[in-house]
This record gives sequence, C-alpha cells and structure tokens, in this order.
Amino acid sequence: MADLDLLVDDLRAEGNDLDALVAELTPERWAAPTPAAGWNVAHQIAHLSWTDHVAERTTSGASGDIEAKEEFALTLKKAWENPTGFVDEAAEEESRNPNLLSEWRTRRTAMTDALMQVPSGTKIDWFGPPMSAASMATARLMETWAHGQDVADAVGVTRVPTDRIRGVAHIGVRTRDFAYAVNQQAPPTEPFRVELTAPSGELWTWGHENAAQRVSGPALDFCLLVTQRAHRDDLGIHAEGTDAAHWLTIAQAFAGPPGVGRTQSGREQA
Repeated sequence: MADLDLLVDDLRAEGNDLDALVAELTPERWAAPTPAAGWNVAHQIAHLSWTDHVAERTTSGASGDIEAKEEFALTLKKAWENPTGFVDEAAEEESRNPNLLSEWRTRRTAMTDALMQVPSGTKIDWFGPPMSAASMATARLMETWAHGQDVADAVGVTRVPTDRIRGVAHIGVRTRDFAYAVNQQAPPTEPFRVELTAPSGELWTWGHENAAQRVSGPALDFCLLVTQRAHRDDLGIHAEGTDAAHWLTIAQAFAGPPGVGRTQSGREQA
C-alpha cells in the first residue's frame, strides 16, 4: 500500500514550490500567456485552486461530511452538462478573483488536511472512477506538477526536478490502457516494461523485466511526455517494440478527451 503520509508531503511540497514561483509575480506576469491556448498564469493557478477545492469537497464527503458529498454531486452534474467547457469556464471565473493566490493556499491546505482524514479502505468519488486517498493525492500531485510546468514555461523558469515526479510517472504508466481508450483504440495485450532514471539517479521500474515492449529514459522526460508538456522528439525517451513506440504517441496521464500535445520544441499546446 502506498504511504499516504509521504504522498501528501510530496503534494504539499509541490504546491509550495509552485507558490514560490508565482508569489512575487507582477500583475503583468500573472497575465502572461502560457503554452495552454487561451490560458495565462492566473488561469493555471485558478484551475488548480478550483480543482483542489472540488477535491477537498469530495474527500470530505468520503469521510462522512454529507453537505460536502452533496456539493460534489452538484459539481459533477454541472460538469456533465457542459463536458467540453466547464474546465475553461471555472478557470476564467476563478482567475478574476483578486484574492486568487491566498484562496488557492487555503484550499490546497484544506484538501491535504482532508486527505489525511479519509478512513482506510474508503474510496473517494471523482469525475472518473472512485479512488483511494493515496490515488487522489498522486493525481493532485500530477496536476500540480503539470500546470506548474505551464507556469514555469510562461515565466521563463527552468525548474529543478525532484523525485516527487515518481507519482507523475506512476500515473503515466498506470493510464496506458486509458490512453488507448480515449483514442478509441484497443490496448495491447502484451505486457510493457518501463525503466526510468529518477532525478536522484535511482532506477524506477514497472512491469515484467523480460517484457519485449519496453520504454526507457529520464523520468523527467517521461513525465513531460505523459502530461503532454513536451513533444516526444524533444525528449530522450526510447521505445523497443511497435506497441511501445505507438503508446508514446498517445500517452496521456490526465483525464478527459485526447490532448493534442505540443509541437516540437514546445511552441504550442492544447
């Protein structure tokens, strides 16, 4: 079982690092466009603030807060009524909040606190299948890291990777079949082996060591690939086997319809 304490610590640290990146930005820099079309830095933080709040509500609901559970059910209903626009609309509305940064701080603290209160074995409702507290913490880490990359790109900062990205890589591996499904393709039946070199130099592995279909390279590059924050041709990720090579063209760690990713050298992103 994943160690929830460690996962939540990583999630908190990832949020704090992104907070430090934006805390001293001028209003002009908050308005700087990011690689996500139509989104500036404020939209990115607004999206995280909104999703952290929604995650806190459904997590609190899983712990027995009936009002929070009903609030999430209403949010889910509204999302299904506008599946292609609710994310953008929420980001736009939240981005106009003059207290955006302080509210994001409050919300992400409430979210991590709520995660620590989930009874063992309890599943948390979400926009996809229900998940454990550990899976929710990992998913929130992935999203914080990915949108943090958008912000870093917008303000011209190169982030120093940490081994916290193991959670991002883990989701990237676990969502292999999901990537095929959202692209209306049948996933391969043959097992894959993934071998990634962590920022610390440690080797992270998934899958059977004798699998013929293999993916390898720096963990950072793999995380950029599966979150579609960089083009494969700009990354040092290697595939052995036809199926493994194809997976890298559609890999997607995030929920929702297929993303179009970025063009080579990261000039554009959906």
